Amino acid sequence: MTFRATVLTLYPEMFPGPLGTSLAGRALGEVRWSLEARNIRDHAIDKHRTVDSTPAGGGAGMVLRCDVLAAALDAVADGRPMLAMTPRGAPLTQARVRALASGEGAIVLCGRFEGYDERIFEARDVEPVSIGDYVLSGGELGAMVLLDACVRLLPGVMGAPDSGKEESFESGLLEYPHYTRPVDWEGRTIPEVLRSGDHAKIAAWRHSMALRDTRLRRPDLFERRGGAQGSSPSGAQRED
Repeated sequence: MTFRATVLTLYPEMFPGPLGTSLAGRALGEVRWSLEARNIRDHAIDKHRTVDSTPAGGGAGMVLRCDVLAAALDAVADGRPMLAMTPRGAPLTQARVRALASGEGAIVLCGRFEGYDERIFEARDVEPVSIGDYVLSGGELGAMVLLDACVRLLPGVMGAPDSGKEESFESGLLEYPHYTRPVDWEGRTIPEVLRSGDHAKIAAWRHSMALRDTRLRRPDLFERRGGAQGSSPSGAQRED
């Protein structure tokens, strides 16, 4: 089964963009997934190919019309999840990415201007998704983030089957810190435990570091796990 991605955008020329390079680009060339970018403007209903209008109730900017968006979505709807990139959406999580990657693909709607006419979410089964608490010029970069996150989980894309198992967010924690050669750099050395060859001690240290960094950098994730209670393997030490 090939993962199929369809992106609905006012700027189809932005794709594949970064998705055409590195892991995603190689997987695209190997037909492990497919990408189609379609222009929302092709579904406009007037001779001027209008896709937006002024906000009801007044205010700055323009709003994407629900009739045009619905026509664009209906033209490609086939049972795949339909997602709309918007800062008003639910935060994208690794769990959601993994669920999407295990399916047949996704249809991703890219917003522009002030966003979408809210009725599109009432009339169509469209999931609003956000990649962070900030605002971009449009949803295209968000769509690329979402698709890259999905594609790297497809079978064969990352190479080694276990490559993604210990990464940030897979276990609800940030990933532990990594080190490599040289052993000594500017007076800073690789932690001795990582050079010990004792796999149990290394695993305990890595888990301890993951707990520490999550507590310091992402207290929201740390508290969601109930703190460190019950989360340390045998031999792991909590660092305060």
